[in-house]
Amino acid sequence: MKIGTILFLLLLGLSTLFSYDDFDMDGVDNLHDKCPNTLFSELVDISGCTIESLQSPHHFDLIVGVDYAQTDYRTTEKTDIYSSSIQVDYYYKAFSFQASTSYFDSTSSSFKENGLNDSTLALYYNTTAFNKLNIKVGTGLILPTYNTSLSNNHTDYMINLNLSYQLKDFTCFGGYNYTQINDDDINTTELAISYQDIEAYNFGLGYYPSNQTYTSISYNNSKSLYKNIEEIKTASLYLYYSINENYFTTFSYAYGLSDSASKHSTSFKIGYYF
Repeated sequence: MKIGTILFLLLLGLSTLFSYDDFDMDGVDNLHDKCPNTLFSELVDISGCTIESLQSPHHFDLIVGVDYAQTDYRTTEKTDIYSSSIQVDYYYKAFSFQASTSYFDSTSSSFKENGLNDSTLALYYNTTAFNKLNIKVGTGLILPTYNTSLSNNHTDYMINLNLSYQLKDFTCFGGYNYTQINDDDINTTELAISYQDIEAYNFGLGYYPSNQTYTSISYNNSKSLYKNIEEIKTASLYLYYSINENYFTTFSYAYGLSDSASKHSTSFKIGYYF
């Protein structure tokens, strides 16, 4: 083969190579790509449009945290409560399953107690209506892993509904929760406690200052676990920060607006999503 022919074929190949441009790397040239921004994890047709997503619909996260609260719902005595928590979530399409528990250390001037709190298993379903209205419904069990010497702790049942509406970088949200308390009342010569079902609601405003950050303020109102105790009212601040595509952190602070609420409570958590 003549040198001129070789040079011609080489130049033709290089011109073909450099004229090919595929911005979203789906194998379809930009000139013929009708869907130019498909994800790398999607299978496309000859027009560059998604046929099937290759990304798994199954996702998980693992969250660990530390909490502090200054309260005692049964007495007026100041009590410091420190706790560490762990939470596991499983996501499949619009459904999510959550399991969580925590270990507490409670100290006041007259007593000290520690151990597991009750644990929670919950199932949630997310859907969107009217484009920007997100609806989340859930149901769950509160398992009696908190140990009582009177053996009066039983499984409780809960249902909840949460709504949020997004307008540009802001969200308005609110929620309602009902918990059926099945613990046995205590009536001894030393102690008398009567339990009741819990109804709680909240509403607030959220803001996305960036793609990685979300913050919100809210008002929270809940019946006490104990009868003849005023409603628990708090104002809360919440902050979420995404470190990268896997790691994220959350911080929350609540200030008690009623005598039955913790005057100050904080929580810091770090999670891994995969």
